[in-house]
Amino acid sequence: MRRVVVLAAAGAGVSLLAGAAVLLTGDDAPQAARAVPSAPAPEDPLTPDEVRRAGTIASGPSSAQLKAGRVELLYVERDDDKSGDGRRARAYFYDYGDDTVIVRTVDLGRERIARETRGGGTQPPPSPREEIRAAELLLADKKLGKEVRRAYSKAAGRELRSAADLGLRGLVYTQPGGPCATHRCVRLFVRLPDGKFLDTSRLAIDLSAKKVHTLEW
Repeated sequence: MRRVVVLAAAGAGVSLLAGAAVLLTGDDAPQAARAVPSAPAPEDPLTPDEVRRAGTIASGPSSAQLKAGRVELLYVERDDDKSGDGRRARAYFYDYGDDTVIVRTVDLGRERIARETRGGGTQPPPSPREEIRAAELLLADKKLGKEVRRAYSKAAGRELRSAADLGLRGLVYTQPGGPCATHRCVRLFVRLPDGKFLDTSRLAIDLSAKKVHTLEW
């Protein structure tokens, strides 16, 4: 008896039908359908599994700091340095302890960290976790938090349960001469359920100091 197996994946040598691959198993299954998908080429984007593995490997030296919230994994991207062999990825971290960006290059074939750099200067965009953390600091402010909850309740017809209920978009903010010159600061755009945005244009949320700054124009 033949069995039909539906796989939600795509790969070389597998035909697609409405987003799924339909394969026959058994002796009558075509040999091409049973072929293992080829490994990604060096110039191919990172697969979800490679992103996960690179993040796990790169996080090793900072595992304690990550658990304590003192270091944040921002994102992982493909390493385009042509001098390296095989597939490599770059994992970007932010260390709130000394306000530096850590970049760890991961050799995915050998499953090890090939290089690490630290520095200041231009900061990567905030991660989704940082956007949530910034919103939590905003809600923790006695006056501003009350205003956010009131606006949300009016727009949604119910009470705000957590920062995750808000539509969030964060941008890195720097200010020469102020605390945000060196700290990890975020300008947070907050979208309510009715599509309107809160007026947060004068606020900068300092993730390093865990404070909300009101900007002077």
